[in-house]
Amino acid sequence: MPDITKDQKDQIAEAAELDAHAAPLVEHPAAGDAKKEKPRSLWGDAWYELRHRPMFWISSILLFVLIVIAIFPGWFTSVSPRDGDLVHHYLSKPEYTHFFQADWFGYDQQGRSLYARVIYGTRASILVGVGVTAAVTVIGGLLGLLAGYFGGWIDSIISRVVDIFFGIPFLLGTMVVLNAFVDRKVYVVILALAFLGWTSIARVMRSSVITAKQADYVTAARALGAGTNRILFRHVLPNAIAPTIVVATIALGGYIGAEATLSFLGLGLSDPTISWGIDISEGSKVIRDDPHALLFPAGMLTLTVFAFIMLGDAVRDALDPKLR
Repeated sequence: MPDITKDQKDQIAEAAELDAHAAPLVEHPAAGDAKKEKPRSLWGDAWYELRHRPMFWISSILLFVLIVIAIFPGWFTSVSPRDGDLVHHYLSKPEYTHFFQADWFGYDQQGRSLYARVIYGTRASILVGVGVTAAVTVIGGLLGLLAGYFGGWIDSIISRVVDIFFGIPFLLGTMVVLNAFVDRKVYVVILALAFLGWTSIARVMRSSVITAKQADYVTAARALGAGTNRILFRHVLPNAIAPTIVVATIALGGYIGAEATLSFLGLGLSDPTISWGIDISEGSKVIRDDPHALLFPAGMLTLTVFAFIMLGDAVRDALDPKLR
């Protein structure tokens, strides 16, 4: 057997060293792990994106606190929001001697605790916002679903009705409707706002359905003999509802602001219902001398609308792949 020179030994050692470094690359352990991971759906991706957004958590915490206040106002104050004392509390300034006390926000022109009224006014605003959003989502979503899927004369009729309602100014039309009622409770305001507020949802849903019904999975379901109801509610609707949810979430804060605007003008909620809009209207009359009567209900309204808009923006960014 011939002797191996020193140079040949060095070449053999270098080749062995290269094989040792290249060996892990051949096994590809990460590839096997990747195969085990299940692909996420649209909603799974959206939830993954939401969990990593501080805006989502900030708005969610704010809204959770507001919902708890609306459901259990007695946990935050033991003072009646309707009882007043003109002798001792007429437009009294805020005092911060005790936390969560009646005099924390001061008193209004009738000697009523502004803190108690702000707490109890949360319920009406949340109910109106959620109620109107649910109503317009159901009405507009259903009409948009039918118009986008069936097309033809059904689409033409629904689209013309949407155009007619779009031609009516939203707040002006709502004021005309509410002016026909003497006792304007929460459900009356919800119906009036929903009567003119469903058109945007209908248009968004229609365009989403038109895109979704052209997908291959809808064609495959139709070829396999699936019925119209199954295709609509099992295949088209789940894949077309994401833009509608985004629009509805952002619009919820707007409906709360619309209710406060109507109540400020005297055409929204009426006594004995407690509303931030009513308190803002009363506080605006004494804003020069006693601004606290206006600032606290207006600040609570602004915080609530801001929280819903933040949540809507976070949901929009999570559900729209183009914004990721």
